[in-house]
Amino acid sequence: MSNVLSQPEEPPRRPRNRTPRPSAKVIRRRRILVIAGAVVVVVALVAGLVQALAPHDDRTAANGSGSPKPTASATASTTPSGSPNASTPPSPPGFDKTQFSIDDPASIWVVSDKLRPLNPVDYAPADLTAMPIPTTWGAVPYLRKPAADALTAMTQQYTAETGLNIQIQSDYRSYQSQVKVYNGWVASKGQAAADLTSARPGFSEHQTGLAVDLVGNPAKCGLNACFGDTPQGIWLATNAYKWGFILRYPKDLTPVTGFEYEPWHFRYVGVELATEMHDTGVQTLEQFFGLPAAPDYAP
Repeated sequence: MSNVLSQPEEPPRRPRNRTPRPSAKVIRRRRILVIAGAVVVVVALVAGLVQALAPHDDRTAANGSGSPKPTASATASTTPSGSPNASTPPSPPGFDKTQFSIDDPASIWVVSDKLRPLNPVDYAPADLTAMPIPTTWGAVPYLRKPAADALTAMTQQYTAETGLNIQIQSDYRSYQSQVKVYNGWVASKGQAAADLTSARPGFSEHQTGLAVDLVGNPAKCGLNACFGDTPQGIWLATNAYKWGFILRYPKDLTPVTGFEYEPWHFRYVGVELATEMHDTGVQTLEQFFGLPAAPDYAP
């Protein structure tokens, strides 16, 4: 029997739990996912920064609310009062040239010239109204009510601004009165010259009750071209449109209107049309409505 003690047997070692090393393909895929995630984060941060620095929409600020306003392609909304939404005003519509007749003698837009007689030729307005404006012949003048009211207000404003006065040289004339006036011009100047100065009966704007001949008070340059150079003539040519009047027979447009320059002859067409003609620079009704020029009467 041996005297050497035997060594105790060493317990067996447990194998280590090692995770298998990923392949190169898996590593590349993980790197791609990490990079993509980083890119998404950067893009989100940049977008937020751009939105924060962008200028605010003036339309929203002006409206006083944080809600976005309709774009131009959206249907325009209206306020309870019916006016267009101030934050998204619609495009201004074109001027409607058809809202009043240019043929009906009772229309404030009726166009009467040497090719366009009144129909009927003996038309008489139904709403003639007296005006508190002095006349060169001392009688009470009359125009149709809208023209009478506008002319009264205009002459009062002129006096308030300048301290000067305007009076009427000629107002409404009936068909029968125009017969006398025209025949008087023919007798004194001959028909050719009369036709440049006075309309034939049935063709006169005075017969519509919408036209008036004006002069200073005291009178100066009555029914003469020099009236255009008087304080009254200058003021009227500049301001009459504000009350709905146009200078019906402008200088150098006889080939269109058929009448000589008459700086005293003003025609009421209403503020809307008078303003449109003033703003667009169109001087005659014939040009504005696309009508033929009327230098002469039809044979």
